[in-house]
Amino acid sequence: MILCDRAGDIWTVTINRPDKANSLTHAMLSELAEVMEAATEARAVILTGTGRVFSAGADLEAARAGLATSDIWERLSGAIAALPGLTVAALNGTLAGGAMGMALACDIRIAVPEAKFFYPVMKLGFLPQPSDPVRMAALIGPARTKLILMGGQKITAEDALSFGLIDRIVAPDALLEHARDLTADTVAARPEIAAGIKRMCCGG
Repeated sequence: MILCDRAGDIWTVTINRPDKANSLTHAMLSELAEVMEAATEARAVILTGTGRVFSAGADLEAARAGLATSDIWERLSGAIAALPGLTVAALNGTLAGGAMGMALACDIRIAVPEAKFFYPVMKLGFLPQPSDPVRMAALIGPARTKLILMGGQKITAEDALSFGLIDRIVAPDALLEHARDLTADTVAARPEIAAGIKRMCCGG
């Protein structure tokens, strides 16, 4: 259910469970984390999904069994954030719940016009993963983060772009091509220069 195309210096990682809105089980999250931990050798990583939804978050049955509060989410987002190359979340559709963390950990987020963004963690009776509000607030500010996490608002792609939650809106048939184009300069640069610029942008 996790596909990884390791084509040269660019790895494309795809969540492939479209019949279940790409909802995530513990096994899928563990596989994603393992892929991202191994992707230190990649110059760039593109994260996307199959179908019309990027991910609906935790699989319902798995969430009831404790997945919603598992530290596997933090392991995954931490692995993405630690990658030295450029990471692009190519959001092929709606992004919901805990799946938000992996997109927030990416360097750049692009999305199709139909995408919506929501994180109903408070309504479900859980705290978000610790790094998610921090990363979200760094992008869109504390008030808008509370609008999503505490106000329970579903944000359109247009609002997400104006907030700074995503960086571009791209037509579905051009999404992956645009993501690859965004990685081209990083892949062409010397690895130490690309990694150094990324550290500087993150204050490191």
